[in-house]
Amino acid sequence: MSDPSFCRVAGARLSGGNRVRLLIDGPETFAAWLDAIGAATRFVDLENYILQSDATGARFVDALLAAAARGVKCRVVYDWLGCLTRTKASLWASLRRGGVKVCRYNPLQLTNPMHAISRDHRKVLCVDGEVAFTGGLCIGHDWMGDAARGIPPWHDTAIELRGPVVADIEAAFEDSWAAALHHTPPVHEEAPCGGARTAAGGEGVTVSVIAGRPGAMGLYRLEELVAEVAQTSLWLTDGYFVATTGYVRALTGAARAGVDVRLLVPGSSNWPMVGALSKTAYRPLLDAGVRIFEWNGPMVHAKTAVVDGCWTRIGSSNSNLASWITNRELDVTIEDGDLAGQMEAAFERDIGNATEVVIGTSRTWLGKPQTVSGPGDGGPDREPGTAGKRLLSGAIAVGSTLGATFLYRRALRPAESFVVLGGGVALLLLGLALIVFPRVFAWALAIMAIWGGIDLALRAYRLWRSGAAEHGA
Repeated sequence: MSDPSFCRVAGARLSGGNRVRLLIDGPETFAAWLDAIGAATRFVDLENYILQSDATGARFVDALLAAAARGVKCRVVYDWLGCLTRTKASLWASLRRGGVKVCRYNPLQLTNPMHAISRDHRKVLCVDGEVAFTGGLCIGHDWMGDAARGIPPWHDTAIELRGPVVADIEAAFEDSWAAALHHTPPVHEEAPCGGARTAAGGEGVTVSVIAGRPGAMGLYRLEELVAEVAQTSLWLTDGYFVATTGYVRALTGAARAGVDVRLLVPGSSNWPMVGALSKTAYRPLLDAGVRIFEWNGPMVHAKTAVVDGCWTRIGSSNSNLASWITNRELDVTIEDGDLAGQMEAAFERDIGNATEVVIGTSRTWLGKPQTVSGPGDGGPDREPGTAGKRLLSGAIAVGSTLGATFLYRRALRPAESFVVLGGGVALLLLGLALIVFPRVFAWALAIMAIWGGIDLALRAYRLWRSGAAEHGA
């Protein structure tokens, strides 16, 4: 399945001669991360959406402080929104006191509130230029579980990489570090896909790094292309599946062409609205022959794909608009039959702990197939701190459902009843609030208008100044 057009579409570079190791779930992954930090001699670069103030986070804080005490240069990039309610200020203060450089990505800006949509959703660790890790895991107790209480960890996937590709992941970290500091990132020379870097001897596997940035959409283009060219199988695991119409069409087209398309998603969520939106894609997928499985554990949080038994994607990107368009994400693709075989075996084990959704007229539970007359019920994962991201991801689906409700453009499906009900309740509450608190809403509207007006005036002034400077030069 190797094709140079893949990296051109994704804006990535192929790197040959690498070694990879699959890591499953938090206990195994965190042990590998902590071992790498403990063995560091030159530098440690950690970039993660969440570094939580709990026992798991404390282990990483201790490891980073110990590395810094040995003279290792340690840097941490965290996402402001992801850590807003999960991480105490004292954690960052203790790292800084211990010599660790800490930078937060994209805090709220009063002069540009919409800029807060962009989040750093990457999960990256680079050590000494020798080893790098990426995947779907944030750092917190949800990914460790509690064996004593019988609570399994959130199910997730990561990858360890060694070889020339480590330099590409380190370059992606440097780009995030510069973005968080509002600096211009260094320019990294990119070889053409046909001239991919390869380790001496040419042994090992080929890996490409897709370093997603706001507006890039490289992974989205790649995922649609992969769905188009898959020949025999396309197995996806996704924690936040709220796909676009175009991607749903690509998956259904593959299934109708005879490709074995399977999708593993969470079975429960504390975000029922987003869960309902995710399910709106079920019916067209099922009609086309896509097999959908809902995880029976507390959470499946992985973001992976394995195609035709030879190509694998592992990373931080979910199949939704936030990951594809607005976030900083990092995914790797690996061309290796051995790894793809491991991924397929893991997927087969996973669906053994999942409930398959099928078309029918009734529902059964407890591990038996679910049958749905429309899209199913249930929901995606509840990754903390991502309410805004998921609302953005579901905006198109919400608009489609509510638009159909008011304009009678199409027949609604049973699973969309929750969205319609939610819209009705929201309008009722808004109407009652306007009647009871008219002055409050008037003041809020006035403040928003003044805020927006000042923002636009400041932008206009900056543009005028920049133009004046150019003419003066």
